[in-house]
Amino acid sequence: MALTDEAMDKIKAMIVAGELAPGSRLPKEEVLAAQLGLSRSSLREAVRALTAMRILVTRQGDGTYVSSLEPHLLLESLSFASDVSQGQTALQLLQVRRLLEPQATGVAAALLTADDLDELAAVLERSRAAATVEEFVGHDIAFHLRIVEAVGNPVLSMLLRVLSTRTQRARIVRATRTERSVEHAHREHEEILRALRARDAALAVSAATVHVAAVEQWLAADLVEERDPLCVIEG
Repeated sequence: MALTDEAMDKIKAMIVAGELAPGSRLPKEEVLAAQLGLSRSSLREAVRALTAMRILVTRQGDGTYVSSLEPHLLLESLSFASDVSQGQTALQLLQVRRLLEPQATGVAAALLTADDLDELAAVLERSRAAATVEEFVGHDIAFHLRIVEAVGNPVLSMLLRVLSTRTQRARIVRATRTERSVEHAHREHEEILRALRARDAALAVSAATVHVAAVEQWLAADLVEERDPLCVIEG
């Protein structure tokens, strides 16, 4: 194990054990290095890495603190990974979304209020009127997020938000954007809303699965075409 990794593990172990609570200040560098049996250079590298991961936060002239450790902070690095994902990584992130989002949609069927359902219908109306990819993606995110938020689990909401970011969705929509593909998306959204209005959890799960799987299948097929020289020539 690299010395920096060892240093990171030791600091994280202190946090897990409650020796360093959220919001608490780390001991002075020389004190902490001696306490953990590390060189000061290894400790500095570990602090930089943990700061980049939002586990620690450095305040200029004041020292280094444990962050709030709120899920939205810790998941931000995954959000960036989703933004820049390509190929198989993008497909794998979409597969995780397919495993989680339909189940959340099924749970939401019993929890969404009448006002929530009316707002979802309004979002779909605005989606149909969208003039740009960015507008369409914004309404698409709002629709799915409103459904997931009804479950009442902020960690789940944040995880699904970062698994399929605005940047990633816009890239996929631009790549598939034909009148037919956009119309398919609208119809799939309507099917999801219809199931939610009926309070039919099983149907809601099915409709949401079809919706996410359609994008997944397109992306998988696109990857096959990119790998197959015959497809490239014939295209």
